[in-house]
Amino acid sequence: MKFYAQHLVSLLLPLLVACGGGDAEQATAPTWQVDFFDDFEFFDVNNWQDQILWVNNEDQCYVRDGELNTREVSDGTLKLRVINLGEPRPCDNVNKAGEQHPDTPYVAGRIASKNLREFTRGRWTARLRVHNPGQDGMFPAWWLLGYRNNEPPVQEQDENVCWPMPGSGEIDIFEHHSHGGPQNYAARIIDHQGNCDGGDWESGQVVLKADLDQYHEYSVEWQDQDLVFARDGAEVFRLAGRANDFAEPMFAILNFAKFNDAPMEGDWVMEVDWVRHESYK
Repeated sequence: MKFYAQHLVSLLLPLLVACGGGDAEQATAPTWQVDFFDDFEFFDVNNWQDQILWVNNEDQCYVRDGELNTREVSDGTLKLRVINLGEPRPCDNVNKAGEQHPDTPYVAGRIASKNLREFTRGRWTARLRVHNPGQDGMFPAWWLLGYRNNEPPVQEQDENVCWPMPGSGEIDIFEHHSHGGPQNYAARIIDHQGNCDGGDWESGQVVLKADLDQYHEYSVEWQDQDLVFARDGAEVFRLAGRANDFAEPMFAILNFAKFNDAPMEGDWVMEVDWVRHESYK
């Protein structure tokens, strides 16, 4: 009897779909397929590389290879840190104008999946938390950039598009800019204004509350014509009609920056349990 019932469903399902049967449509809805997943059992150089640059006039110096414990993979998580060395040291980070970062006591970690894991549309998710959130100067982030971005490392000939023009667009899935509040984070897109470095940070932004020191899953999804941001699988922000503005493949970035010289208390750590990208199949 069970086999007969299953066989009958298999015969009727195409007919129900053709006739617009609601249940059948739900049964044949697209499903997600995981095409990238990193649970940080080790630092996989096939997925990530250090990204060394100076942006936003930030105070920290990004360093390579987890130097000074700025990047650590242990106990199944990635830890990106800002470290106060107590006294300034030289920094080789360079900004877009070719100027070298001044000496600074702060060092930090930043990694990107550029030229390693880049995907068009779909859904990006990371499960992460921030230790001791809300301190003045904190700037941890989980975000995406278009694959033709011309900031270091430049490794392909087509990486010649300036931020935030199409091909070098930015989506911020999670950004804790601490002056917004101890348990606040922002999700946004950057609207380009038709020229290099001309970006509107606010018109496509929402600021939300969460217990940032607890793990949450932060995601963005291309949903037909819309961009949908979610936390723990629940929608928190929708940008209607904006999905096709970010049609290029995008790579992921995880970093912890410091934007002023305020004192640091305790460990400054963004801890990432895993990162995933999914596509419809």
